Amino acid sequence: MREVFNIYDEKTQGSADVVKVLKDAKAEVLVNYLPVGSREATRFYAQAAIETGCAFVNCMPEFIASDQEWSKKFEAAGLPVAGDDIKSQVGATILHRNLVRLCLDRGVIVDETYQLNLGGDTDFLNMTVEERLKTKRISKTEAVTSLVPYELPTRIGPSDYVPFLKNKKICYITLRGRKFGDRPITMNVKLEVEDSPNSAGVVIDLVRAAKIALDRKIAGSLLSMSSYAFKHPPIQVPDSQARQWTEDWIAGKRDR
Repeated sequence: MREVFNIYDEKTQGSADVVKVLKDAKAEVLVNYLPVGSREATRFYAQAAIETGCAFVNCMPEFIASDQEWSKKFEAAGLPVAGDDIKSQVGATILHRNLVRLCLDRGVIVDETYQLNLGGDTDFLNMTVEERLKTKRISKTEAVTSLVPYELPTRIGPSDYVPFLKNKKICYITLRGRKFGDRPITMNVKLEVEDSPNSAGVVIDLVRAAKIALDRKIAGSLLSMSSYAFKHPPIQVPDSQARQWTEDWIAGKRDR
């Protein structure tokens, strides 16, 4: 990203003491929205949150809340953590999950499915580096295949960077299956959204949830909210169940 923005020179600007900055700001919640593939940086900020006493909301597909070791670290520190890999308000993953769920609920055997995404912002530029995409593909794929009780040929993930699309994200979803009498059914769906603000409302809800957890002195992974708001939560459940869990948790009927 340095080459893209050409605005940061570590030699002349130095690096900030993140823990000190967070303490000086009296921060209560740290939201991680680093570029996909930022493995070491994500863990650095997760540790900084622990040292500061901040709740941590991990919007990126680096596994923190869904990793037992990191979840236990936050629990030991008495701090909540939510993650991993944010779902947009209405995005490719939630749409794809609902199409698969519809087929399963109506007795359709899903034979194969794929999702191809195009975009022109720096997120898609960053994801042209294939080695940075490993956890992203795992996260997006498991969000769909976790609903299906059998092996399913699937390909999901960012497909190309198209600069003139700018902040527009275009998603193509194809699903093929069989209904009664082995008769074929094919779905082709195209979704267009403005990418950057698409998860903003979800993140605001997560900041509120983190504050609720801090006030209630809940430590460790927030299971209900994470299942509702993230592609790779500690526990994968259908979206309707995750929503009910979240409502129950807000009402104090569930511990996490």
